[in-house]
Amino acid sequence: MAPVTQALPLACLLLLGSAPGADAQAGFQLQQPQKEVSVRVGETLTLSCTVTEGGPIGPVKWLKGWGSDNKTIYDQKDPSSSWGTMAVNESNTDFTILIRDVRPEDAGTYYCVKFRKTVSGEELYRRGEGTVVVVQARPSNPTVSGPSDRVEPGNMASFTCNSWGFFPSDIRVKWYKDRTLIQPQPNLITPGPLNFTYRLSSTVTVTLQKDDIRSELTCQVLHTTLTAPLTRSYHLSQVLRVPPKVVMAEPPGPVGLNETVSFTCEVQGFYPGSVTITWLENGKEMNTGSTPQPTETPEGLFELRSTVAVQAMPEKNGSVFTCRVVHEGQDPLSRNATLWVAASGQKESNSPYTNGFHLLSSPGLWLCMLLEKATLGLVLFFLFKRWQA
Repeated sequence: MAPVTQALPLACLLLLGSAPGADAQAGFQLQQPQKEVSVRVGETLTLSCTVTEGGPIGPVKWLKGWGSDNKTIYDQKDPSSSWGTMAVNESNTDFTILIRDVRPEDAGTYYCVKFRKTVSGEELYRRGEGTVVVVQARPSNPTVSGPSDRVEPGNMASFTCNSWGFFPSDIRVKWYKDRTLIQPQPNLITPGPLNFTYRLSSTVTVTLQKDDIRSELTCQVLHTTLTAPLTRSYHLSQVLRVPPKVVMAEPPGPVGLNETVSFTCEVQGFYPGSVTITWLENGKEMNTGSTPQPTETPEGLFELRSTVAVQAMPEKNGSVFTCRVVHEGQDPLSRNATLWVAASGQKESNSPYTNGFHLLSSPGLWLCMLLEKATLGLVLFFLFKRWQA
């Protein structure tokens, strides 16, 4: 029995070796020709795989990744539950699949695999060399942010341009102030919130000027997925604050009693146009009615003129009138003027000849002066003749 028992396995092996299809299985081939495929977000990915007929019984699958963390993309046994779909329906040799609406997370290495059915389940029979899928993601439209507080002319301000969701990481940024190219700081590129994407942060620092009211910064993003740059502009008027110049106009000298005199406060060259003017008399706020609205200059700045009228009464002599200006919530700017009231009730003049001018303008006085000089001449002539005698 023993020789027969030992001969059986050998006979079985001989039968298997000569069984139909054995040569076909030995010649089975699986072709996965693509080494690398690049696709953009939203497009359809095509992964090619073909096999020869006559292979062992068992399904063909597509796997993303290899090892314990692989993910089944297509399963010949259960196509309805697969992520990918067959490009050629009901084919036993062409297992090319389509993955529609590709996302950044679809990047990775994909394998076409032939499995062989066994008593205990399935085992690997053939595996393709793998196709590396690179998903190119378009960067988002950029955003530009500036300082949280306004900046006065002569000071520096930083502005940041952000864009995200792009792949690959190679990206360029250009900054312009109006039409002039300016140099930013080195770009900061970090992994984005989604896998296989990146985030860009680019910062530029400029010194603001008074005439930057109508200027703007432009961030220009360039990437391999773009046919034209993405741009975003930032108007410097959003962050610039030009403080006003305050000028106080007052009467040139004392005014007559009960006359009306005007004090004028000029607020010049400020931005933005939000300003408040308050009038004070000896430190006490005056009721001057509504404040006029500022007017815009051709340069884009604003100016405002406010006038208060005061009656010159004796008790107001020496009173101090103050124009207080508050711009954009900053510390107030103040200018003072003093009211002087003439005691005689008439305007006084700084000219020492004013009174003499009024006297000489009288015709009677001129006649008296001429008679006086004529009398003095006659007296001198009489004395001269007497001296000769």
